[in-house]
Order: sequence, then structure tokens, then C-alpha cells
Amino acid sequence: MASGRDDFIIAVRSAFLKKSNKQQFSLLALILFSIFLIFLSNLNFIGINYIKIGVNETVYRLSALVSYPEKKINKSIIFLSEYLNVYKENKILKDQIDKLNTKKLNYIFLENENKKLKEIVGENTNSSEGIISKVLIDKDGKFLKSIILNKGSKDGIKKGMVVLEKNYLVGQVIEVNFTTSRAILISDLNSNIPVVIEPGSFQSILSGTGKNYGKIKYSKNKLLLNEDTIVYTSGSGGNFRSGLPVGKINNGIEELAVEFFSDLSQLSYVKIQSIEEKMD
Repeated sequence: MASGRDDFIIAVRSAFLKKSNKQQFSLLALILFSIFLIFLSNLNFIGINYIKIGVNETVYRLSALVSYPEKKINKSIIFLSEYLNVYKENKILKDQIDKLNTKKLNYIFLENENKKLKEIVGENTNSSEGIISKVLIDKDGKFLKSIILNKGSKDGIKKGMVVLEKNYLVGQVIEVNFTTSRAILISDLNSNIPVVIEPGSFQSILSGTGKNYGKIKYSKNKLLLNEDTIVYTSGSGGNFRSGLPVGKINNGIEELAVEFFSDLSQLSYVKIQSIEEKMD
């Protein structure tokens, strides 16, 4: 009888040691334990309330612990999504600001260009009274001074036309192509312009020096010139009409030096006129 009981116990133990049987046993044990707890709670067993409280506490704590990583991951995903949205919006705003800054700079550039053009042509000058041209190349040699312009024969440019900046004489067209032309500046060493010196109406010749000033070459009368003396074209020889302002006497540079009204090294736009056209 004893050996039969031992054989039964060994058989049961062997059965529960198998993996599949272990899982079934665990499930069965959990079911039996749950039924046992329900049975005790129906009997109002005092100890069962403490067990229930302990089980609930354990379940709640475990649930909170298990759900903590999930909450953290969800918060991280939300934070990352919001960060990416803010980054994208910031990039869009930065691009818009860059575009606005570019437009502002372009506007300032065009405004300055327009101001230059107004200064060149004069507020009351009609477009028919001169051809506005842009300086393409400033051929600045040691003594030879000339500029290449973006207007040529197709625009009505002819050899001998005068070149002005702010209504001041700066040169004369000496070469004409179809779309471009070249003008010699009054600072060129080969430039010799008949001028009249006022006040006094002294006739003379203004020669270029290769620098940003000219010099009175000679005069029939001995000149006693001061800083208020202005030099104009005289119109003698027919190469220039009379009355074009050129510069003023500046003996501080050298004796009988003429400081040009225009800075010939900074020409960007000029006005080209025929000899017969007059300024406003």
C-alpha cells in the first residue's frame, strides 16, 4: 500500500516537471487560488481583506512600473515631434527673413541707382535730351584715361558726342561700335579742351594730366586765379558747346590746377549728348 502511494507521488511529480505540464499547473494553481480568494471573501474572512489590499497594491504598483517606460516613450515622441515642427517652422521663418532681407537690399540698391540716374539726368531733364549709358569698363592707365559704355550706333551714339555726369563735362566719344562706344576722359594726357575762366572770361586751354585734375596750359593774359574761379568750356573749335562746367581752380594741388567737379574714378552712369544739345 505504501509503495503504491509512493509510485503515485513520483508519477505526479514527474508529470509536473515537464515544461508543458508546468505551464498547465501554473495556470491551474492561479485559477484555484482565485477561487479560494473569492470563497474566503464571501465568508467575510478578516484576513482576506488584507490579502486583497496587498494584491491590489502589488498589481497597481506593477502596472505603474510597467506603464512608466511607455509613458516616457510617448512623451519623448511627442517632444520630438513638437521639436521637429518648431525646427521646421523656424527654418521656414528664417528663409522668409532671408528673402525679405535680400529684397530690402535689392530695393536699396535700386533706390541708390535711381538716385544716381536722377542726379545724372537732372530732375527736369527729358529722356530725349541725352542718352543714359552705363560704364562697362574703366580703362585706367597711368596717363591714358577712357571708359567703355554700353551704348553704340544702334542707340544713336556718334563720334564726337559729349559725355556728362551730373551735367558736368567728363569726356567725349572717340570710338563707336554697334552696341558699345569708347569715350576719352578730360583727365587723359591727350585731352586739350578750349575753356573760359570765370569771372574774367579768360580764354585758355585745359589739358589732362593723367590724374583726377587738369591744368591750365596757357593763356593770352597773365592769370591771377583764386579758389572761386570756375572753368567752363568755351565752345572754340566746335568740339564742345560753350558753357559746360568742368571744374574749379585749386592752387593747393599745384599752380593753375583745375579740380574736376566729377570724380572720374567713380563713374557708373553717364549722359551722352550731341554737341548741339543744351542742358536744362
